[in-house]
Amino acid sequence: MNTKSTPQRPPKKDRKKSSDNPTIAVNRKARFEYHIEETFEAGMVLLGWELKSIRAGAASIIDSYVIIKRNEAWLIGAQFTPLSSASTHVVATPMRTRKLLLHAKQISKLKGQVERTGYTLMPLKLYWVNNRVKLEFGLAKGKKEFDKRETIKNREWDRQKQRLNKLIR
Repeated sequence: MNTKSTPQRPPKKDRKKSSDNPTIAVNRKARFEYHIEETFEAGMVLLGWELKSIRAGAASIIDSYVIIKRNEAWLIGAQFTPLSSASTHVVATPMRTRKLLLHAKQISKLKGQVERTGYTLMPLKLYWVNNRVKLEFGLAKGKKEFDKRETIKNREWDRQKQRLNKLIR
């Protein structure tokens, strides 16, 4: 009789996915260039080849922005590079305008805020939530040059504090 025990796999709900990090893409430039006053989360309408390229890590939201047109929110300028192994019968356009899924109350609130002078909607982060792609975007107002210099100064001071704390320990 064989008394060896084989290791058992953990239950399905306890298994980790292949990617522990749900973040797909981050727009760090947006937080440097703009004051983010409020953030929102929206779903996206995507095609199959776009999901494949997102899973492969070929997504960028750096030069993109959100507009509200005809009471619908749209993501413009986001780039999802098509994979060479994607289906051949579909014409892939990497810079396609993508619809964002928001409630009507959220859209009307955003529309009122964006119509004020100096405000825009900037994408901040693209990430996974329960196998769905979500976009975090913020209501933003452009920074002046002196604000950017202050941001750099604070960032460098924080780094210097961390270095000094390491030396003290």
